[in-house]
Amino acid sequence: MVKIVFIGAGSTVFAKNLMGDILQFPELAESTLTLFDIDPDRLSTSEIVAHKVAKALNAHPKIEVTTDRRAALDGADYAICMIQVAGYKPGTVIDFEIPKKYGLRATIADTLGVGGIMRALRTIPVLLDMCRDMEELCPDVTFLNYVNPMAMNTWAICRASRIKNVGLCHSVQGTAMKLAEDIGVPYEEINYVCAGINHMAFYLRFERNGEDLYPLLFKVIEEGRVPDWNRVRYEMLRRLGYFVTESSEHFAEYVPWFIKRDRPDLIERFNIPLDEYIRRCEVQIAEWDAMRAAYEDPALSIEVVPSMEYGASIIHSLETGVPRVIYGNVMNDGLIDNLPRESCVEVPCLVDKNGIQPTHIGKLPPHLAALIQTNINVQALTVEAALTGKREHIYHAAMLDPHTAAELDLDQIWALVDELIEAHGDWLPAFH
Repeated sequence: MVKIVFIGAGSTVFAKNLMGDILQFPELAESTLTLFDIDPDRLSTSEIVAHKVAKALNAHPKIEVTTDRRAALDGADYAICMIQVAGYKPGTVIDFEIPKKYGLRATIADTLGVGGIMRALRTIPVLLDMCRDMEELCPDVTFLNYVNPMAMNTWAICRASRIKNVGLCHSVQGTAMKLAEDIGVPYEEINYVCAGINHMAFYLRFERNGEDLYPLLFKVIEEGRVPDWNRVRYEMLRRLGYFVTESSEHFAEYVPWFIKRDRPDLIERFNIPLDEYIRRCEVQIAEWDAMRAAYEDPALSIEVVPSMEYGASIIHSLETGVPRVIYGNVMNDGLIDNLPRESCVEVPCLVDKNGIQPTHIGKLPPHLAALIQTNINVQALTVEAALTGKREHIYHAAMLDPHTAAELDLDQIWALVDELIEAHGDWLPAFH
């Protein structure tokens, strides 16, 4: 049977969701699930969870557990990656606290901005090490990557490795579900086409039975029904005419208009939660012991609810030939005509026995392509830094980041980059 490897399986909740999705398919219910993590304690909990998920679904997979990555990957058909290099501490904390000294604030800091740049630089080398293992141990594997910064990671893998891979996120389908709630239309009745880059893709069509639903979205604004947590994206809808995929707190730090140190009124007006990722991490850490005890309690079963993630359905379609459309992050090989050919784009992809087949979109509306390009500039230079080891590209990536450039001068940007590199220490490779 098919061998599916979970890289970073100590991300127990996410692994639980994906295992539940996989084992709900009868054709995958006897797969080999190989759980790998560098943290044996978290891995132990995930092993217990895997058996509980299988029992809840009356599935009979072979469950393997190892802290040896090469052993895990040997002979794999699929590898699902969900790691976080340097973790919450020190990685995420550094990405928030050092920029804060310069007056540069963030909400999530994992996709763009100096936080996204640094996360990419410490993550890409680890992903490429994995890919080298795969090229040796399972060259025909399909690598499903869930690790942020999605576009930069996928771009680097595609440039430096021949392993088949796709970057996966839930922002396209997740946002569509939320919009369905806002306009009172069942999600199942909505048809959409979305394209752009990860976290900055736009719904080019949003319809029900051929009827354009955008007027209903504008009515949400007109009637004062914009959810407090989504003010940024509805403002962008008002200004751009299209709705963007990733959350308001994320989007606020991809552009220069919302987070400004001398404009607290903007933070309040658009309800922007600064340091949001720090808050979420602290909550998860505080709740983990109780959650872990529940997972490990033999008297407590696990409820398995289908997630919105694409991973399991991709595997099922590749194995069975059942055709599906998913949204994947792939290289722009003639897909979006007015974005650079060497960039990572998020587009609809057909999945069946023939593989993951991206769809040609054509040209985006010119103002959307222009906005997306501001983020691609940062991604391109960060990937260049990661693959060449040249320190100058890190400075240039930060200089071109829209939020950073709006807040700091050149001397501050260079000093900030120097301090971030020093603080990361051995979590980063050497740059010259």
